[in-house]
Amino acid sequence: MSELYGSDAYAPREVAQRIETVGVAKARLATVPLLMLGVLAGAFIGLGSLAFLVVRADASLGWAAGQWLGGGVFALGLLLVVVAGAELFTGNNLLAMAWADGQIGTREVLRNWGWVCLANFVGAAGLALLVFLSGQTALHGGALGQAAVKVALAKQALPWHEAFFRGVLCNVLVCLAVWMAMAGRSVVDKAVAIVPPVATFVAAGFEHSIANMFFFPLAMLVQASEAAPAASVTWGGMLGNLLPVIAGNLLGGSVLVGLTYHVIYRRER
Repeated sequence: MSELYGSDAYAPREVAQRIETVGVAKARLATVPLLMLGVLAGAFIGLGSLAFLVVRADASLGWAAGQWLGGGVFALGLLLVVVAGAELFTGNNLLAMAWADGQIGTREVLRNWGWVCLANFVGAAGLALLVFLSGQTALHGGALGQAAVKVALAKQALPWHEAFFRGVLCNVLVCLAVWMAMAGRSVVDKAVAIVPPVATFVAAGFEHSIANMFFFPLAMLVQASEAAPAASVTWGGMLGNLLPVIAGNLLGGSVLVGLTYHVIYRRER
């Protein structure tokens, strides 16, 4: 069918089938490799988040320029997940397609989402600790560390409904990036598919739960090293952000992208 589109990319109907096939494999992956790949994904997203903070630490950039440039470098995280191979909770919301087609059960989906989300947190928070211990937060006169605190404080201050809907919009774009990457046959194809939607969600200020699992721990580590922090990022604040953002990510990725494309391309079959 790809020939009909005048390129070597997979057609959308073929992408739907590929995502369901991959979803079955992900849902039935053994626990140990699933956890290890989940830790890697959390660390990969953390690396993208660190790159974003490097941009945000430069006060000479205008707001729009900083947002778009930060989004462009943040895309490194999802590119590593897709190309190097890892299990990311937000991308795995597309397992809803295989579930809706009856190829995997509810318990298998929830098992994958639960373990992967937990492992992503370990990977993201673990990378935050390594970044702090390496002295990276002292770069640019400590501006990088202060950028982490400012980002976390802004996320902590979001009302729950804003955090939820920003999570919805974020994962619509993330899952569309994964969807389009599955249409590509080369690393270049995947990079071209991933960067624009990821840069857009970051520039627009949407909420990615796994990235936030990096920002909050790093901000708290920076605060703990200060004699008298000006403001306070807390574990309660992190939880108050993550719960609505995770719920929003789930709705955006599994329903608005996964189940929508299932109805379009797979339901009649």
